Amino acid sequence: MRYVSTRGTAPVLTFEEAMMTGLARDGGLYVPETVPQLSHAQIAAMAGQSYEDVAYDVMRPFIGDTFTDAEFKGLIAAAYRGFGHAARAPLVQLAPNHFLLELFHGPTLAFKDFAMQLIGQMFQASLTRSGSRITIVGATSGDTGSAAIEAFRGLKNVDVFILYPHGRVSEVQRRQMTTPVEANVHALAVDGDFDDCQAALKDMFNDFAFRDEVRLAGVNSINWGRVLAQVVYYFSSAVSLGAPHRPVSFTVPTGNFGDIYAGFIAKRMGLPIDKLVVATNQNDILHRTLQTGVQQKMGVTPSISPSMDIQVSSNFERALFDAYGRDGAAVAGQMEDLKSKGQFAISQGAYEMLRQTFASGRVSEDETRATIKSTLATAGELLCPHSAVGVRVATDHLGPVPMITLATAHPAKFPDAVEQATGIRPPLPPRMADLYERAERVTRVPNDLFTLQTLIRERIRP
Repeated sequence: MRYVSTRGTAPVLTFEEAMMTGLARDGGLYVPETVPQLSHAQIAAMAGQSYEDVAYDVMRPFIGDTFTDAEFKGLIAAAYRGFGHAARAPLVQLAPNHFLLELFHGPTLAFKDFAMQLIGQMFQASLTRSGSRITIVGATSGDTGSAAIEAFRGLKNVDVFILYPHGRVSEVQRRQMTTPVEANVHALAVDGDFDDCQAALKDMFNDFAFRDEVRLAGVNSINWGRVLAQVVYYFSSAVSLGAPHRPVSFTVPTGNFGDIYAGFIAKRMGLPIDKLVVATNQNDILHRTLQTGVQQKMGVTPSISPSMDIQVSSNFERALFDAYGRDGAAVAGQMEDLKSKGQFAISQGAYEMLRQTFASGRVSEDETRATIKSTLATAGELLCPHSAVGVRVATDHLGPVPMITLATAHPAKFPDAVEQATGIRPPLPPRMADLYERAERVTRVPNDLFTLQTLIRERIRP
């Protein structure tokens, strides 16, 4: 299995190389050269299997000879052992033909745990084998950072630096990043928004001297390993509702497009997905792009669903690559226009492909609060604001095909928004009950690349 860049000029890599590299050296994102196909019989055989068994069957074709079969099974088992639900990703019915996929039973109560816990295991196995050290730098709008810290905290051959927008994450999200005591973990509060953090991260990867000096690695959703791990729960949930013998649809609250792109990969692998619906909050660049064929940055407005407060959706580049018939030069041109002009227009053929593949919807703040309140009343389910965005958009796309909405975070991660909508302040699980009492350790930094690089150089352990 080989991996190519969405911009067409970076070296072709193995799975292990792509995983450890993160962002390609031409600025693109790695994708598999070909997408493996699973037969009707292979998908049907997943019925009744454990989540770990489904994960092995889905991901094994992508990893080549990076790990042996036994080694890979062991890494998967270790990744999901600490989840708080035996099913890992259980389904709950909200209404006729509408189901909620609970992705918040991992150690940091968000869907990012499904990928990050496995990435942590795979990185550690690879680094132990090679004897190498790396520096992980990540940018987060809230959940990626805490999931990455949880996965890599305390590891001897990894230093972790997480950039998050100061004052623009929930208190629980912040404390999950700032309270770990391990010396290899560094939470950096950047004066700016998530797009500023993400831009700084990409600039570090594109500064090859710095990148090579600190052995920079990335665990944001730019990392193919992250996307691959998220493909699994599309299969596990769809099979629970009768796939491959019947089609299933998905609605995904998303800002960076990675989670729904994983669904696109599942569909290309052979899972019978009818609709893939993108759900956005008021920062609706993805919805506007799919409605108009023009992607235009319009600034970020803080919301009660902060993990979607994004205007540069990195993983959309992967979808563009397929929409343009895997023409890396065309994608590179579009990305340069977005960076220099703040917008680009998608060609007619590529736009038609995207419109045939993805639907979309936008949800206001008031609609988000109303959905949290109404879902509690009608289904007894307490939603986080991001999951509520998904549920609200999904209601416009319900039909004879079962709809699964991804619940991306536990409501206790956003207690203020949930309490405002319902009068109920959701408690943290017992294992996190003392989170508000733990001492915080954080460094506030300006939105300046040189300052960030200097700090990272100074704090890397010998």
